[in-house]
Amino acid sequence: MTQKSGGFAWAVMLRLAVRDAGLRPAEFWSLTPAEFGLIIGIDEVQKPLNRARLAELEALYADKMGGN
Repeated sequence: MTQKSGGFAWAVMLRLAVRDAGLRPAEFWSLTPAEFGLIIGIDEVQKPLNRARLAELEALYADKMGGN
């Protein structure tokens, strides 16, 4: 099975959940991405996009004035 470019690898994620984590498919589909990440050992989760995070990103990637 091939994965389309830019798509999400649902089959891979489901396989990890069922085969490696021992979940039933219904349990996998009821998880949030953060919960699933913890189950498979992803410790680093992206910061939520709230007002403070948006301001931080705007400061990091500010548009330059004058067309440069």
